[in-house]
Amino acid sequence: MTQKRQRVIAITGASGGLAEAIIKLLPQEDMVVAIGRNKEKMDRLYADRVNFQAYSLNSRDDQAVAKLVDRLYADFTKIDVFINNAGFGEFKNFDQFDAGTIRETFDVNTLAAINFSRLVGEKMAQTGSGHIINIASMAGKMATAKFSIYAATKFALIGYSNALRLELADSHVYVTTVNPGPISTKFFDRADPSGNYLKAVGRFSLTPEQVAKKIVASMEKNKRELNMPFAMVLAAKFYALFPKTADFLSRKAFNYK
Repeated sequence: MTQKRQRVIAITGASGGLAEAIIKLLPQEDMVVAIGRNKEKMDRLYADRVNFQAYSLNSRDDQAVAKLVDRLYADFTKIDVFINNAGFGEFKNFDQFDAGTIRETFDVNTLAAINFSRLVGEKMAQTGSGHIINIASMAGKMATAKFSIYAATKFALIGYSNALRLELADSHVYVTTVNPGPISTKFFDRADPSGNYLKAVGRFSLTPEQVAKKIVASMEKNKRELNMPFAMVLAAKFYALFPKTADFLSRKAFNYK
């Protein structure tokens, strides 16, 4: 029997939520590289993994990101799949965001993902294989009120990923954006401490396991995008085709924040 090849799969924002659901679905043969702020928490969370290594990182530090990429390639030689998963958002009116929060949100949601994609993508191109998966959002396809900064970070990440995909195609490196609707995770502990939003959109919300299954199934496949749930995919198409009507409905009928 042919022995299954060990893959090296790295994921940022690995302290729980969607990352935890993804890692639980990965075969024990895979080497999981978890990247996050709290190494001790990740070590506890994934103590049952046979092949596992956690790395602590402040993703807002550009030099730390570059040093970590060099260290990962020194430790593992190759990364097969790199998942940019770290991110957060807040529901606020546009004039309630201060400059520091805006900068932090872009640093974590967009710039860190761009830096990792740029540095890892270069090394993947040199070896002629690899897969970068950027966790974006349906908010990056259709913006809604009181989510302006988060939407802006995800619009930017989708745009960058679309260009990167074209540049890496000839090197046989895949770039996939994952655009889910609301996922029932601790993301909303900060985004909406009241819990009212998830209750209001319950029929559209996803579990981390639902999203994780689609991501794991897509690994090392040339998928351009993963969009979910289906109802929000249709809404995004409507938004693109009929923007004025979509704006009206978003303001009047579907504003759950």
